[in-house]
Amino acid sequence: MNTLPPIQWIANPRARTIADSSAVRQNFPPGVFDQTVRFHRQIPGYRISPLRHLGRLSDMLGVGGIWVKDESVRLNLNSFKVLGGSFAIYQFIKQRLGMENEELSFEQLTSPETRERLGDLTFATATDGNHGRGVAWAAEQLKCRAVIYVHKDTSVARIRAIEGYGATVHIVDGTYDDAVRRADEEAAANGWQVISDTSWEGYEDIPRWVMQGYTTMLSEAQEQLAGQGIVKPTHVFVQAGVGAMAAAVTGFYASRFGADRPTHVVVEPATADCLYRSAGIGDGLPHDVAGDLQTIMAGLACGEPSPIAWGVLWDSVDAFVSCPDYVAAKGMRVYGVPLEGDPFVVSGESGAVTLGALTFIADNADFRDLKDHLGLGPDSQVLLINSEGNTDPNYFRRVVWEGADSVPEPYRKELSGVS
Repeated sequence: MNTLPPIQWIANPRARTIADSSAVRQNFPPGVFDQTVRFHRQIPGYRISPLRHLGRLSDMLGVGGIWVKDESVRLNLNSFKVLGGSFAIYQFIKQRLGMENEELSFEQLTSPETRERLGDLTFATATDGNHGRGVAWAAEQLKCRAVIYVHKDTSVARIRAIEGYGATVHIVDGTYDDAVRRADEEAAANGWQVISDTSWEGYEDIPRWVMQGYTTMLSEAQEQLAGQGIVKPTHVFVQAGVGAMAAAVTGFYASRFGADRPTHVVVEPATADCLYRSAGIGDGLPHDVAGDLQTIMAGLACGEPSPIAWGVLWDSVDAFVSCPDYVAAKGMRVYGVPLEGDPFVVSGESGAVTLGALTFIADNADFRDLKDHLGLGPDSQVLLINSEGNTDPNYFRRVVWEGADSVPEPYRKELSGVS
């Protein structure tokens, strides 16, 4: 039984002293949010993903509203990741064609003429599953080859999903971070192009484009919230692996609202909490976490932060939270067995950890100090992102059907009189 407390946290008070972050400006320049939306809206099958309201759960937890951007239905790919990979490939192709200051339609991008001008292209990347699937999908649209590297603990279901889009998958005997290095080495040796969501020295443009691509879901969410009479959320809880999605979320709101942005909370697995550890060291630099990174949150099992993402997060995040696996499992069950009147949400392990964390912070006296620090209360409008659906059916059933990774007895709550 996991005996770690459900919440360990570190405040980042310096973030509130920064109204205009240079890291945010560098990675999210003016106009980029509109550009990403224009690109994604051209993709065949594009639909705005739902924004679901958990009104009954909001009442139970004592907050004004819980809003869930449900990316499990994005382009039938079960994850938001395709937004980043497709936009990065789009930007790379424009650069390769010498068209950086022009916009290509999706029809032009996938045309035989463009394919002939590009020549033979192979895209390579490392993944825990969802990013690789998005890159494989985009490569298939362009009739290009994709080579995807996964770590040894990647589930068969995730590998088969990637292969379903025609990609070649290589299993690396190591962690996600080992797979990143292997992909880079073999791409360099074979003349392939790496499309990674993590950055390193000399490789920053493509990870930046990936982060920018993710912001389409935030532009959508803002339109959807406006339809409910909400200018912006007061709080955003976002999960993190290398930090690319978290930086996209915090960067979007910091860019649009400056000092008046929402309160941001980043949530990570306890065994792969490189951002939480970096914040704890407090020297402003990203720091790695060693070990096997074992967690049910496969999409977040990353030990090395993306440096460009870290710069945005260090300037913009109010609290970093580290959670054991049972917090994500609880979130999956809360989504899957909602209170009467709330919508049913299919959420995988990485998608559900923020809801699990919110339930403990809002409704457990042990974490009143964090609740007070965040200012969570009846006027709070909390935005969560369900970043993936059921991407590993076997483990999903273990959690939802069989109660795997149950909450330890000391942290269980008596639920009386709740329908």
